[in-house]
Amino acid sequence: MKNNSSKSLYDRIPYIVALTTYFSYAIVICFGHLKDFIGKLFRREKFLVPKGYARLLSDFEDFYTRRLYSRIRDCWSRPVCSAPGAYIDVMLRDVINYGEELRINGKIKRCLNLGSYNYLGYADVPGGVDDQVLRALDKYGIASCGTPNDTGYTDVHARLESLVAEFLHQPAALVMGMGFATNAQIIPCLVGPGCLIFSDELNHASIVVGARASGAKIKIFRHNNARDLERQLRLCIAEGQPRTHRPWKKILIIVEGIYSMEGEICPLEEIIRVKQKYKCYLFLDEAHSIGALGATGRGVPEYWNISHSEVDILMGTFTKSFGAVGGYIAGSRELIDHIRNGSPGCLYSSSMSSVCAQHILFALEQVMGKDKTNIGREKIVRLRENSIMFRRRLIELGIQVYGDPGSPVIPIMLYPPAKIAAFSRECLARGLAVVVVGFPATPLLLSRARICLSAAHTKEDLEYALHVIEQVAELIQIKYNSKKMIEMQLEEEEQILKAAEERRQKNTTSNNVNGQVTKVEENTRFQSFLPSCHQVLHGKTTEMLDIQWLPNHMEYHHNRPRLAIDSSY
Repeated sequence: MKNNSSKSLYDRIPYIVALTTYFSYAIVICFGHLKDFIGKLFRREKFLVPKGYARLLSDFEDFYTRRLYSRIRDCWSRPVCSAPGAYIDVMLRDVINYGEELRINGKIKRCLNLGSYNYLGYADVPGGVDDQVLRALDKYGIASCGTPNDTGYTDVHARLESLVAEFLHQPAALVMGMGFATNAQIIPCLVGPGCLIFSDELNHASIVVGARASGAKIKIFRHNNARDLERQLRLCIAEGQPRTHRPWKKILIIVEGIYSMEGEICPLEEIIRVKQKYKCYLFLDEAHSIGALGATGRGVPEYWNISHSEVDILMGTFTKSFGAVGGYIAGSRELIDHIRNGSPGCLYSSSMSSVCAQHILFALEQVMGKDKTNIGREKIVRLRENSIMFRRRLIELGIQVYGDPGSPVIPIMLYPPAKIAAFSRECLARGLAVVVVGFPATPLLLSRARICLSAAHTKEDLEYALHVIEQVAELIQIKYNSKKMIEMQLEEEEQILKAAEERRQKNTTSNNVNGQVTKVEENTRFQSFLPSCHQVLHGKTTEMLDIQWLPNHMEYHHNRPRLAIDSSY
């Protein structure tokens, strides 16, 4: 698999496109400042601040929102009035005063949906939701009205956690009510001051929030670049902690399975090699890859034919492939017990609705084949076929796409800011709902449209989408690739797909073809990483544990205080 970096994407931009993109932003920014200057002269009441107060909104983000984003804000936050299935009903709005107000006009447009995270098509189940979900609604009600450690934990949650652990070949798992919070509230439970986090430069905002909240030292390595990770890791181990130069208590590497803005797949083999060499822990966020990658939907480890036991902490969400809400963490029992009794997400946040948990159970059982049908397996195969076909056809059209073949996320590069709005509006006018992304969610030059494919899409749906995108691409001139670039990219795609198919066949041969899960022995890797639940709850005082490990022929002694938790929780 190729090792993409952000630099390689910049290298694909034609010079004239880069120049016009910078020029476009410069013009809009200059006119924005000019309008602000004139407004302060002739419309002072709009810029007045109460006496004694500082201006609340005065930074660049406020300027960007007023003078740039507001001009094209109709391309985002479009209200819908249907389930986010293969098709979606979009409520149209009138733009008032150049984007200062968006007013719903009562019109509804039926659109082919290429914007929702609905990889396996469970967001809109044919024939309605499963009867078990309706029975869960009658029995448990809509909300749990309690935290998982109080009254919010039901037998549905217990069955779901057991099934997630079985699906990922792990001893234990826990589920949470919000995907974003799964990262933001659990990472601080794993590392803290004196620890070191290595985070991919394109990791999701939830990982950024969690890492910052932990108090650990954070180092950023180049996107999907194991060499840069190893280089920085060696340097940090040699130098130790800032000022004291003591050894790090723990080192945690955090990566994603599929990067949602790039559609790239993590080079897990290379990351694990570095992790094992330097005795670090690995946190894998599979929000977009679980259910979407691998022959049985078990994510990036299965995609690379790697045992799930090679990853220390497995995280994912139910919002993409399973059409629900929430997230999960899977790993050793000691790890899960520690998180359950120490994470704010378990102690203070309401648990996932039992209705949603039952829907996830229904979807996951189908994916695992426990319903005695091939529906789940057919969805995985259809999603892969749709992703490969759609991506290849876009490349053949001369449209510049990013990411890896087989990923259900396919970014279409737009670049100039005017083309962000043009692409979104023209697609909507032709009955195609897409998501466009620009600065600050992406670098200034790298604006794009993010296509999300689904197993619910038929071949006819995708043919229509390709027809519309080709029309719009001709209209706004985003066919940036030359014939030579098209040929080179198609050849590269074929090589990646061939290697992936070889791994898939090898995995099918070596693993249980019948889907039987071998008994997973209790994972003791975390005995040196986290205190057991029993020790934490029954220990009145904080303990110290000495751990020795020998990375790169250098001896380190890790002195880590145990976490003391009030038993009242």
